[in-house]
Amino acid sequence: MAIGKLFLVPTPIGNLQDITLRALDVLKKVDIIAAEDTRQTLKLLNHFEIKKALVSYHKFNENNKSSVLINKIREGKNIAIVSDAGTPGISDPGSVIAKKCIEEGIDFEVLTGATAITTALVYSGLDSSHFTFRGFLPRQNKDKIKIIEELKDRTDTLIFYESPHRLKDTLSFLKNNLGNRKIAICRELTKIHEEILRFTIEEALLYYRDQNIKGEIVLVVSGKSEEEVIEEKKKTWVNISIEDHIKNYMDGGLDKKEAIKKVAKDRNISKSDIYKHSIGL
Repeated sequence: MAIGKLFLVPTPIGNLQDITLRALDVLKKVDIIAAEDTRQTLKLLNHFEIKKALVSYHKFNENNKSSVLINKIREGKNIAIVSDAGTPGISDPGSVIAKKCIEEGIDFEVLTGATAITTALVYSGLDSSHFTFRGFLPRQNKDKIKIIEELKDRTDTLIFYESPHRLKDTLSFLKNNLGNRKIAICRELTKIHEEILRFTIEEALLYYRDQNIKGEIVLVVSGKSEEEVIEEKKKTWVNISIEDHIKNYMDGGLDKKEAIKKVAKDRNISKSDIYKHSIGL
């Protein structure tokens, strides 16, 4: 018997018209659809008049259920994994079964489709050339602090998912730990009540202070500015000699020529002046 195949199928994050033709084709052809919430997925399937066997596949049964589904694939069944919205495996079930398929040598396909991450990033107007996505911040404060400590010095744009009842607390936490950075709050993306607001974090706290917030939220936060990075670097060399400054870069693996260029840029001094201090190093 020929082995079946696994498909990880993105679903719309709000507007049902965002589903792809390929996703519909796969959902029509597979034998089983494993869904994060079968009730939610049934609405999608009914809208497109697709009738398929549905089984639950969520974060609480993902480890055990993935083995059951892989056995079905070995028996020749084709299976689609879908989450409530967006791409399986991105802050939703899907990564566990993908990893098991890789370990067991089972082929699978990941379809492209809707994702709130890149939609919110483009809407934000913040730097999209490099970004870090961390999903939902943990509930425990000590765990949140551990993550934000890893992120606070990056120049990457930072992206988080958030729920409406935690938004105000999360904004306060970000203000206390990142400072008053720029932020875009993207709510109910692609839905009728879609809302994109761009603030500083302080302005966002003031805006939402007396509001009853609803809907799914993506937070897009600016990274540390280049000016802040330069000022912090300055603190590391302001009290050392030019010779030691050059040597620090050379000890880090740069040749003398590159080290001189770096020091000249750091101190806003000509390379020829820095070169005089490098003689003998």
